[in-house]
Amino acid sequence: MLGFLEKLTLRPQELGPDDATEVRAAGVSDEAMVDAIHVAALFNMIVRMADSLGWDVPTWESCLDRGEAMLARGYTLDPT
Repeated sequence: MLGFLEKLTLRPQELGPDDATEVRAAGVSDEAMVDAIHVAALFNMIVRMADSLGWDVPTWESCLDRGEAMLARGYTLDPT
């Protein structure tokens, strides 16, 4: 699946039905393949937006500082 996603991201013009057949032969279901494609597509879109708009990447320390709150309450920024 990772090879499929790499090709989808970097060389989509080379991707074809045989690539999906190969992933299926490795035991990946169509549903799992679609889920992986959606995740990769969204991630690629967000990365391109971040790069083009100059969004900052948080420091590792700020991620660690936010970690406990995220574990306790999820991704919400609302303190309640």
